[in-house]
Amino acid sequence: MNSSNNWVVKFMFFRRLLSKAIFIFTLSLQSSALFALSDDMRIETMAENLKSPWSMGFLPNGEVLITERGGKLKIVRVGGKALTVKGVPKVVAAGQGGLLDVLVPRNFDRDRVIFLTFSKKQGRGAGTAVARATLSKDGSRLENLTTIFEMSAGSSGGRHFGSRLVEARDGSLFVTIGDRGDQDSAQDLSRHNGAVIRISKTGAPLKDNPFLSKSAAQPEIWSYGHRNPQGAALDLGGNLWVVEHGAKGGDEVNRVRAGRNYGWPVISYGTHYSGAKIGDGTSKSGMQQPEFYWDPSIAPSGMMIYSGKLWPEWRGDFLIGSLKFGYISRLSGANLTEVEQLKGSETKRVRDVREAPDGTIWFLSEDRGALYRLSPKP
Repeated sequence: MNSSNNWVVKFMFFRRLLSKAIFIFTLSLQSSALFALSDDMRIETMAENLKSPWSMGFLPNGEVLITERGGKLKIVRVGGKALTVKGVPKVVAAGQGGLLDVLVPRNFDRDRVIFLTFSKKQGRGAGTAVARATLSKDGSRLENLTTIFEMSAGSSGGRHFGSRLVEARDGSLFVTIGDRGDQDSAQDLSRHNGAVIRISKTGAPLKDNPFLSKSAAQPEIWSYGHRNPQGAALDLGGNLWVVEHGAKGGDEVNRVRAGRNYGWPVISYGTHYSGAKIGDGTSKSGMQQPEFYWDPSIAPSGMMIYSGKLWPEWRGDFLIGSLKFGYISRLSGANLTEVEQLKGSETKRVRDVREAPDGTIWFLSEDRGALYRLSPKP
């Protein structure tokens, strides 16, 4: 081969190499951006030395309630000192169960009532339950504690309690319940497993619940076919959304509508951990498609939908904590897309993400045992 041919071969080789590099670079630009928290955000530690923190709720006076899965409720005073609140319900703290969500309703100033979800002993197992209580004026204890709802019994094991609480605009409560590891129960309307329920603040089913008149169905059920929804929030129009764990792949974000079936375990974008196909594939008539899904799974937990108060460009965006990869996922757009991953040394197993009344973003790191606040840098 002469020198001219050698030059042509080398040129074609390097051109292919360059084309491949450009292709990979283009793909990276299309994927979500990795954004260090320190770049243009100020991050502050608001509380430390927490043990398996699960949820938080803001009190009107600037204090914060935090649940610890082991069974403690903490109140974080202004200045960062965390004290234990007495009088919490007795929980079954095993596996994923324990003291889970806390909700401070909009009318807290009127009656100081809060709501908690927890895993309650049921025979040999445990089930998701909701408690109502009054926080004492000094914040040191719960009074008049009452269990207003508990799921239908029959599940054992320590998995998939769901347990997020959301106050709807009409004052009713949405509660997420996982399938408790009993997959087929999520398609059984006679059980609460794998459902989003809607109840009043006294625990009663609402008169316009979709299955209230169906004799074999649990009257509290709002939607079903969920696997394990551990995040829930209202969007800016008052619509309910949940984020739920898939199996191996297929973590989903769903807009929840009354009476709809979200498919688990008949359809899924994930697979069983053995690699086997789940159910009938990814779609089936009469079953809802997710608005967004991750594959591989990120193990999503707490979720908030942002008002845009301090970051106007984020108005309506979803911020969702990842337990697996240690970041906060930001989803945006009419067709939800992951546009950013907020990541730093503090985002280890992000269990909950909330917007404070002033528009700052707060999150709980389970691994760090800490509560953090994000605000724009001056």
